[in-house]
Amino acid sequence: MEMARILVVEDDIDINNLLKELLSGEGYQVQGSFSGTEAMLWLEKDQFDLVILDLMLPGMTGEEVLERIKDQNIDTTVIAVSAKDDSKSKIHMLRGGADDYITKPFDTDELLARVEVALRKNKKSSYQPKEIYEFKDLRLDGNNFTVTVKGKEIALTKREFLILKLLMSNPNKVFTKNNIFESVWEEEFVGEDNAVNVHISNIRQKLSKENKEETYIQTVWGIGFKMAVK
Repeated sequence: MEMARILVVEDDIDINNLLKELLSGEGYQVQGSFSGTEAMLWLEKDQFDLVILDLMLPGMTGEEVLERIKDQNIDTTVIAVSAKDDSKSKIHMLRGGADDYITKPFDTDELLARVEVALRKNKKSSYQPKEIYEFKDLRLDGNNFTVTVKGKEIALTKREFLILKLLMSNPNKVFTKNNIFESVWEEEFVGEDNAVNVHISNIRQKLSKENKEETYIQTVWGIGFKMAVK
């Protein structure tokens, strides 16, 4: 699945790198740019689904970049970023063609949420929610609620599917029984329920039927479970 391409236009190296790392971690394809002129060079030669555009740029300002994007009919969504939080500045940018406006300093979770919403609104975007996970010869598609091993579909219950999806969403993380239970059952974990162990065992058996030579889920004794990366 092709993920969204995002151009980050920010002259502060630390913030630029932070945004690239944050967005790349969510599966987006990210290109950094440090000036308005450089941003236009990228936009004129490549297609981007979204531009995160800082307004205070050296040389060509963010406002000028936005104006050129609109003048040249460049098909992309723009989130303007500025330290100015007054309503006049926001209204000016939104009327000027920005699709959204966020002020510095921004909360990273809020930024990710705004990115997702902006991409969802852009019907021409190649973006789809990050619902496909792959691990070894295992593939989980959250959009179609399917799991395959070596291309063959495996029948999992809803809770088995959600547990596997949780583990595959972050293969290097160890999830405690508490994490898994509260995420999948959406109830408070009392510490004595054996349901997680039973479901993990069932998942392992079903995956093993298709590939007995491979280990997919690792037990981290005394802590919980994770994908068997090694």
